[in-house]
Amino acid sequence: MKLSVNEIAGIITAKVIGDLSFIVMGVSSFNESGPHDITFACDPKYLNHLDHTKAGAIIVPDSFNPEKRHLPGTVLLKTPNPKLSFFKLISLFHPEKKILPFIHHSAHIGQFSALGKDLIIEANVYIGNHVQIGDNVRLMPGVYIGDDVIIGDQTLIKPNVTIFDETKIGQRVIIHAGTVIGSDGFGFAQDVDQHRKLMHKGHVVIGDDAEIGACNTIDRGTLGTTIIGNGVKTDNLVHIAHNVKIGHNTLIVAQVGIAGSTIVGRNVIIAGKAGISGHIEIGDGAIIGPYSGVHSNVNEKEIVSGIPHMPHALWKKVVSTISRLPEMRKTLLSFEKRLKDVENMKKNTEYK
Repeated sequence: MKLSVNEIAGIITAKVIGDLSFIVMGVSSFNESGPHDITFACDPKYLNHLDHTKAGAIIVPDSFNPEKRHLPGTVLLKTPNPKLSFFKLISLFHPEKKILPFIHHSAHIGQFSALGKDLIIEANVYIGNHVQIGDNVRLMPGVYIGDDVIIGDQTLIKPNVTIFDETKIGQRVIIHAGTVIGSDGFGFAQDVDQHRKLMHKGHVVIGDDAEIGACNTIDRGTLGTTIIGNGVKTDNLVHIAHNVKIGHNTLIVAQVGIAGSTIVGRNVIIAGKAGISGHIEIGDGAIIGPYSGVHSNVNEKEIVSGIPHMPHALWKKVVSTISRLPEMRKTLLSFEKRLKDVENMKKNTEYK
């Protein structure tokens, strides 16, 4: 595919500095671009070193002033959001393959299920009884859909996903390979010297425009509902326990674990490997730092880090202090030795 800079500027609504007739033949990363590729730069790390890329065209922020950093012959396209603009171009240069609707002969479709229009149901898909599937849904090979499941329009479910009974999934949802939704929660009661299993009869609800990463596990409620709000995005290897409620547009990064009955607000960011205790609340707009151990409520728009969690500014001081502990210990031992020497000298003087 080939596009002129002038055509690209129209597509992404950009202001151009340089040759409008320059032909772009591909999209590439900052460090791997060739002379006829287009790339993007957002951070000062890249904007201050535009000479480190061989790209013929670079998408930069509106606020960027090239001054002497603009290389002769390199075309700049200024947009409010260079990253979004760049990925819009990726979809043009690398469009998704078009697949005509079909239902593979090996797919199992249960009784009393209602199937929408223009479905793609691939090999070895299992669909239970009383399932409702909307229009333009794609189920990739090996997907398991239990009884009484509802799946909204334009949802994509990738290979080997398991969706247990009574799960409700909204429209335009993407669920990546290997994820399990609606499995039993980790609930047991102590009985003398045994752990008795507690039955889980609730279900999972996932809102519109959510994206669930690969190998996630989202447990069904014990009696109530586990809720994933509209626009929630989870990374790979995330565990969400029974009866958890996740607010709209929250981001959950890889290897996060959220224990049962916790409520997470809207527009929250939970960074990688954070662990969230059960039966607590995290307020709207809060940010949980990586590796954090959250053991109690987090206020709205609060930023916390550390184990146990604490305000991020305090955690930075704690980390700084931890790195100095060996030196501080050495200094303290030196003071203790000097203090003992002074005390011994005083005792000797008094004895004389």
